[in-house]
Amino acid sequence: MSRTIKRGSPPRRPVQPKRRQQPKVSIIDRTIEALPISHDTLRRIATWSIVAGVGAVALAAATWFGIPGAIGVAIAEGIGRAGFRVEQVEVTGLSRMDRMTVYAVALDQKSRAMPLVNLEDVREKLLSYGWIADAHVSRRLPDTLLVHIVERKPTAIWQDKGKLSLIAEDGIWLEPVRAEAMPDLPLVIGPGANEQEAAYQKLLDAAPALRPQVKAATWVGNRRWNLLFESGETLALPEGDADAAKALVKFAQLDGVRPLLGRGWIRFDMRDPAKLVARKPGQVVNHAITDPQSDNTSQQPAMIEAKHTAFTAKQG
Repeated sequence: MSRTIKRGSPPRRPVQPKRRQQPKVSIIDRTIEALPISHDTLRRIATWSIVAGVGAVALAAATWFGIPGAIGVAIAEGIGRAGFRVEQVEVTGLSRMDRMTVYAVALDQKSRAMPLVNLEDVREKLLSYGWIADAHVSRRLPDTLLVHIVERKPTAIWQDKGKLSLIAEDGIWLEPVRAEAMPDLPLVIGPGANEQEAAYQKLLDAAPALRPQVKAATWVGNRRWNLLFESGETLALPEGDADAAKALVKFAQLDGVRPLLGRGWIRFDMRDPAKLVARKPGQVVNHAITDPQSDNTSQQPAMIEAKHTAFTAKQG
């Protein structure tokens, strides 16, 4: 008798769960993740940017379609109340000028709502100050004005009517200066001398050996210079830039051959560029000083010839 053997069905294989695909991360998302700021901060920035954009479009539309100015101002004020209002001023480039003056100019606004701040008006006001050669004004949203200053550099001291002032190139007035606090700069004296400062610097460049010995220069009669040397002598130069430079070079040459400065003279006169006359204390006559190089007896000391004409102390 045969036996029927029942074979059991093969065991079922366990069903493997399907792997979930990782969502793809966009470049923008990766960039945001890399930023050192939180998502909340980014959300606020995005919100402010949208508000600013909408406000700017609304204000531009109001202007384009001729909507009354009061409505445009109202829109701008609304943007200001939303957070776009000047609360800070950042100033760079200052070295000598008073920083509080710049703050005061930047904040002198009818309204501090950002859309109503006139950047060009702020710049023009800043340029009215002597120290400021140029200014750049911009906004940094939501609440900051950026002001970068390009300052002038003092080039000389101007003395007029007993008052001392720092001046920049082209004679632009900068600020008062006390006698005990005078910087080591050329001193120009007299009405209009500040406007001649550039010409004076060029004059000294013609005779660089004399520059360290010049203490001050007086602009006489709005037409010529008198130079005062550290050793106490005065040199009267002729009118005209070219003639004055020629005379100063000649004086430097004579002083180099046979020293004139520090030798007891009190005044030299070269208003006639062809000759040099001088005077000593207590004398009332001029003395003509000849050029030893033009003399046939150049091996002998320079000849000083007395002139019998009275010397006048009047300048001009």
